[in-house]
Amino acid sequence: MSYRLGVDVGGTFTDLLLFDDKTGASHKTKVPSTPDDPSRAVVGGTKDICNIAGIEPNKIDYFLHGTTVATNAMLEGKGARVGLIVTKGYRQIMQIARSLVPGGLAAWIIWPKPEPLAALEDTIEVSGRMSAHGKEIRKVDKDQVEKALKKLKKQNPEAITICLMNSYTNGKHEKQVARIAKKIFPDLSISISHEILPEMFEYERTLTTVANSAVRPVVGNYVRNLETELRKMGMSGQLSLLRSDGGLMSAAKSQVSPVNLLMSGPAGGVTGALWVAKSAGYKNILTLDVGGTSTDVALIENFEPRLVRNTSVGDLAVRASSLDVKTVGAGGGSIAHVPELTGALRVGPESAGAVPGPACYSKGGDLPTVTDANVVLGYLPEELLGGAFELDRKAAKKAVKKVADALGLDVYTAAAGIIDIVNENMFGALRMISVQQGYDPRDFALMGFGGAGSLHSNAVAKLMGSWPVIVPRSPGVLCAVGDATTRSRAELSRSHSKKRSQTNSDEINNILKEMGEQVSAELLAEGTKKKDISISFQADVRYHGQAFEIPMTVNIKGFSNLGLGKLCDAFDAEHKRMFTFNMDAEHEIVNLRAVALGKSLELPAQKVKRGDGNPKAAKMRTTEIYINGKMKKAGVYDRDKLRAGDKIKGPAIIIEMDSTALVHADCSAKIDKFGNIIINPSKK
Repeated sequence: MSYRLGVDVGGTFTDLLLFDDKTGASHKTKVPSTPDDPSRAVVGGTKDICNIAGIEPNKIDYFLHGTTVATNAMLEGKGARVGLIVTKGYRQIMQIARSLVPGGLAAWIIWPKPEPLAALEDTIEVSGRMSAHGKEIRKVDKDQVEKALKKLKKQNPEAITICLMNSYTNGKHEKQVARIAKKIFPDLSISISHEILPEMFEYERTLTTVANSAVRPVVGNYVRNLETELRKMGMSGQLSLLRSDGGLMSAAKSQVSPVNLLMSGPAGGVTGALWVAKSAGYKNILTLDVGGTSTDVALIENFEPRLVRNTSVGDLAVRASSLDVKTVGAGGGSIAHVPELTGALRVGPESAGAVPGPACYSKGGDLPTVTDANVVLGYLPEELLGGAFELDRKAAKKAVKKVADALGLDVYTAAAGIIDIVNENMFGALRMISVQQGYDPRDFALMGFGGAGSLHSNAVAKLMGSWPVIVPRSPGVLCAVGDATTRSRAELSRSHSKKRSQTNSDEINNILKEMGEQVSAELLAEGTKKKDISISFQADVRYHGQAFEIPMTVNIKGFSNLGLGKLCDAFDAEHKRMFTFNMDAEHEIVNLRAVALGKSLELPAQKVKRGDGNPKAAKMRTTEIYINGKMKKAGVYDRDKLRAGDKIKGPAIIIEMDSTALVHADCSAKIDKFGNIIINPSKK
């Protein structure tokens, strides 16, 4: 038998989901994350799930992993010290940056500019110059380069970046400098800009390549250590990591180009939601992934997640493809507090994390969190993870009472206030990826998952007007499902930078075909069979004079005839949808892109047995919960015993090993043929 294992590392828990490739049967588990060394939780969880399934690790053919190692290195400032090599005259490129300042007008006054990833004292200039068309203007002076690199060595850099002017058109000089650098820095990783991002815009190319260098040693050590430990266990299968764009990359490739892993963790949830949406038949989905530390939201339209060309982590925004995921500091571990200055209740973004965690975890935490509020209100049972994790209700009430006393409220009203505020925070994030992008959220269903997503999704759907609410099976480990059901991906971009009158369909067609052959070769080198590779193409288009572009899909079949005109017409339609107007300016084709995808690792969605509509066999007990300002009786149901067609009237709590779902008093739930919980407003 053949198995694949999806593993997702979160801030509080590490999720594992083991699939039988032939039958689609699965086993799942959650283990506490180990922030000091994430691989410990991954290895320990792998041993646990193999024991649960009764198999040896050598039965795992595919180990598919979403990781936050690169993300955390950036957020915590633990990236490597980067030595930067630039063209003479451009030493301050990282300090000058762009004039963009996040936030409103006041940000120009109060925004503290972050420190560049490569310091000025760690930046050196070298001779040589390429023209914008890739012609050599000045040759590289090898003696000068060697002298400059020896000076850089005194700074003790931990990684090297080479980014020379116009190298995206011709990388000859960067390669020459790299050969010299390898002799002087034999033990350091060297990132070359024309290999990481062969596109125009010098600052963006430099920043992206520097970011790649900064996380490369951290990611490299993590992947090598993880692979070593897995091999010791006897796991001989293929290790792949999830890219920010939702595709997979090999372990070897991830150590060379880790900048593509910066949004690896959140991408797993989106790909998992897509898998569920396809089987359930909902083509338009808003995703709500609520973890212990944060909430990630995304939009799927016509079974296609939105992709963006920029990956943002904290203050860092690099030019790398990623799923359009927005993150807010609102999770189960988010801490509620009442600042003395305002006296108003606030929730997050600070989190209790895995250690010490919420007060109800009994691990030393005593601050009130969202999880504690859910426990106080009765939404969470006193046992989680199938009884392996017990919650302390008294400790939760004691913690929430701190907020209640500060506000002069009773403990239930204070807990309800905490939940209302965190729901509003999630609502704000969802508006960012729907309303602010020109989408009406009422045209989308809402899928809640993650450890706490199904607790909050019903309330958030009421704010959004997004129905139905979909709670997939095993929502607490859906990110691991995404890791296990996606496919290999390789991407290549190239700047074109020509107005419509300066290029033609044949020229673009020929370039795209050449790029398609290159990305196909990359997947072939990783072991993907040629028959399993599919290739798609994109072009970044803008009006001449604009400072931003929109990525547009290119159908290469027949493109050499009227393709350019159709591309520009499609851009006009998308621009009008997004911004409500078009311009008279000429179109400009800025970048071209080819994407190769391996064979989709299809898994059948297992159906559940058909019931008679009455969920009485799954009902465990009746409890009291505080909802809509009063105590109400609510049924508690065992999800594993629910059958297709069963109907549950709210208020109700549906529990399973990895998550708990809350159905509100004015709503009702129905179980579909795949076991998904479908929640809609009750008919009056």
